[in-house]
Amino acid sequence: MTRFKNEAFTDFSEPKNRSLMEDALLKVEGELGKKYPLIIGGTRWKAPDEFKSINPAEPDTVVGTFQKADPELARQAIENACEVFNEWKFVKPAKRASYLFRMARIMRKRKFELAAWMVYEVGKSWAEADGDVAEAIDFLEFYGREAIRYGGDQPLTRIPGEKSELAYIPLGVGAVIPPWNFPLAILTGMTTAAMVAGNTVVLKPSSDSPAIGYKFMEILEEARVPAGVVNYLSGPGRIAGEVLVQDPRTRFVAFTGSKEVGLRINEVAARLEKGQIWIKRAVLEMGGKDSIIVDSETDLDEAAAGVVASAFGFQGQKCSACSRAIVVKDVYKAFVEKVIPLVKAIKVGPTQDYAKYMGPVINEGAMRDILNYIKIGKKEGKLVAGGRRVPRKGFFIRPTVIADVPPKGTISQEEIFGPVLAIIKAKDFYHALEIANNTEYGLTGAVYTKNRKKINLAKQIFHVGNLYFNRKCTGALVGVHPFGGFNLSGTDSKAGGRDYLLLFSQAKSISEKIKQRR
Repeated sequence: MTRFKNEAFTDFSEPKNRSLMEDALLKVEGELGKKYPLIIGGTRWKAPDEFKSINPAEPDTVVGTFQKADPELARQAIENACEVFNEWKFVKPAKRASYLFRMARIMRKRKFELAAWMVYEVGKSWAEADGDVAEAIDFLEFYGREAIRYGGDQPLTRIPGEKSELAYIPLGVGAVIPPWNFPLAILTGMTTAAMVAGNTVVLKPSSDSPAIGYKFMEILEEARVPAGVVNYLSGPGRIAGEVLVQDPRTRFVAFTGSKEVGLRINEVAARLEKGQIWIKRAVLEMGGKDSIIVDSETDLDEAAAGVVASAFGFQGQKCSACSRAIVVKDVYKAFVEKVIPLVKAIKVGPTQDYAKYMGPVINEGAMRDILNYIKIGKKEGKLVAGGRRVPRKGFFIRPTVIADVPPKGTISQEEIFGPVLAIIKAKDFYHALEIANNTEYGLTGAVYTKNRKKINLAKQIFHVGNLYFNRKCTGALVGVHPFGGFNLSGTDSKAGGRDYLLLFSQAKSISEKIKQRR
């Protein structure tokens, strides 16, 4: 087995790749509007009610019609997962890993098609969608290798007269609840980490991206993963999701999404239900209010480019997105002047067009919330770019920059999850660090400075799970930047790191007394 290596991104400046993506978009366009079932134990199921997934760039376009799972179907999925777990848990780690490697090969073949689905269902640009698929492949390759490592001999201190071993065994049935913003990558990572560790899963994708979740299930089936190891349950979180978390047969919950929902899951999972004989494990990745500090001792052109890329990639709809630029006063005015033209040059529109850097926000409710935050921001600071909706169909908002924002202002503290950047003035570098730590979150952050002493100070003081220097604060790579945050950003699970499979495993220490040879 070769060493893990990150999947390369597609170079869309090459005509061949552009042509392949255009063909994939046409193919997917021809498949829009289909009906999709639930998948429980490999069997297709219908629910009493349905819902539609729409294209946020063209809300009249239905991506697909999906089943609205109810509590009874959710419990059926758990029941099936329990039955399959009794066999799957005994499958050797190397065999389980082989399924992931097979899935990775299938994803490579379908890379453009999977990216095209994300263009239509969640409004990703070509580059963002391609990166999402690449990260999904990385998770498959990385976690497959990790499962083999955890399945091997573990280092223990040996003593005379005893043979000791440590085995990592699975937990049981888990509920996996991924988000819509990385609808393939995070879904793939959470689900297959649990699966390759020997657990079975009830997967409930976001109602904003169920089609991409279904495509993942197609890949599972093509890779011949045994039926019922993963069960697909589309539908609203408040019905199916809550039932999954409450059920006493559920052993763990893996969730990525908002702070409010994550805290609710944590609360429900902590309650001991009748018949439950374990403490449920909750793996939670929640929000962020991420800052980039711009020091006076730095290249302002690089800093401005890094901030803009971090703030407006995928419309700012990343938990790692830069929503606050904290700039030392000596370079504050010059920095703002460099940011404004970069932001105004961003092209907004349907991302079927390769030239469009920014697409729509995910849905109408998100658009309303973001526009409301912009309204608040105009009162708290000075609008210097954007600040309005794009006058066309779809949920498009201009990339927005609000300067002179107070450190404790609403748009400086609350997660907006959209294309809004607050710029905050700091008295000096030390004040900038103080501001950077003044939120309830602690996910990502970055610092632009050439001063080594300041870098070392920030390493100690800037309290985030993922800290970067002289680069953007988005774009964590599997195996390179294990990802997870502090405080109310989650349980610091470090997805894509060497500790991640531990969250879906339990360690069993086994010792046998042996006769010593004379």
